[in-house]
Amino acid sequence: MKLSPINLSGEMHGMNVMDRSPSSSYSADIRGFFDEIHFDFHYRLRKCALRHTIGFTALAVAKYSIRHCLKWLEPRLFRKLARFPSTILPRNPSETRIERVISTPSVLRALENESIEIFRETAAAFRKPVMLYSIGKDSSVLLHLARKAFSPGPIPFPLMHIDTTWKFKEMISFRDETAEEVGFELLVQTNHQGVADGVTPFSMGASEYTRIMKTIALREGLDKYEFDAAIGGSRRDEERSRAKERIFSVREPGHRWDPRSQRPELWRTYNPKLAPDQTMRVFPISDWTELDVWNYILQENIKVSPLYFAKERPVVWRGDQMIMVDDERYPLKDGEQPEMRRIRFRTLGCYPLTAGVESDATTMAEVVKEVTELKLSERATRLIDGEKEDSMEKKKTEGYF
Repeated sequence: MKLSPINLSGEMHGMNVMDRSPSSSYSADIRGFFDEIHFDFHYRLRKCALRHTIGFTALAVAKYSIRHCLKWLEPRLFRKLARFPSTILPRNPSETRIERVISTPSVLRALENESIEIFRETAAAFRKPVMLYSIGKDSSVLLHLARKAFSPGPIPFPLMHIDTTWKFKEMISFRDETAEEVGFELLVQTNHQGVADGVTPFSMGASEYTRIMKTIALREGLDKYEFDAAIGGSRRDEERSRAKERIFSVREPGHRWDPRSQRPELWRTYNPKLAPDQTMRVFPISDWTELDVWNYILQENIKVSPLYFAKERPVVWRGDQMIMVDDERYPLKDGEQPEMRRIRFRTLGCYPLTAGVESDATTMAEVVKEVTELKLSERATRLIDGEKEDSMEKKKTEGYF
């Protein structure tokens, strides 16, 4: 068999991988294989530099070394791989380089293994952990990972839901069905004083409502049951303040978050030690992206709330956002009538503060395809994040998750 020559004169990261088709030669296929390796190293090193502030000079040196090692390795591996065409996976020319590198099954498997390790470390290191269950897609993935981490035994900690009494009705029914089906211990925490005082999303601003009905309720629940660690589904790609989080994020007395007191996590070495009155927040899917989450849900066939799928729903317009009228408590303007629109939700929360998006995605595969093409963060549809540029960071310093 005569092998096609490989041109090593160009820079490896300079290739346009989107121009490659499944019918390309072995040479181009293997060149793309090395291009993906180089990009993956670049992506992970850059994330490491940002997370641990090791400096971009060290990053540049590492990239230079890796690139030249790969150029040395490429022709040697080529002679081996060219004999086995089945080892080179066909590529979809419509996929971008980032989508292929970040959302491949091998990357999802690595993310899963990392998350399972974090779950087990949390269960072993803390006296009384709890997992926060918000009923959304991230919580569904967390629940699935927790079951995998401790199978065939039960999940060794309870799940707690912060109920503001303004969640979608379909969220509550999905929560109760899932708890009954899976059999986990479910704690429901509500700020009853806030309910008695008439606190609603309409009686005050979104930030103050969130502080009273979510942040205070969360702090009260953690104190009531004396939990020393709370596991949640926050991800770094969601919002800038969450990008500052460690996987094991220490909270000062009063459940306050201080970004300057966070501990380094070099080479996945976690520090679960707590001083008196400190607690810990743990984020097993911190390194996942929204696309990773949806691809994993599709791959593992995880059950999620029906609100994530397109359906005719009654909505009203508030500014440029579509708000679903979920019950009779939603105040309408004079003469206003909800109109039926085919919408779904990218993120779930209190229904007056969560906007829907027009969509035709009724299956999981269609949702994944739609998310792949979107460029706007999912939290753009959460009204609680938009009041001020630093609104989320302020909430976190008060104890918000």
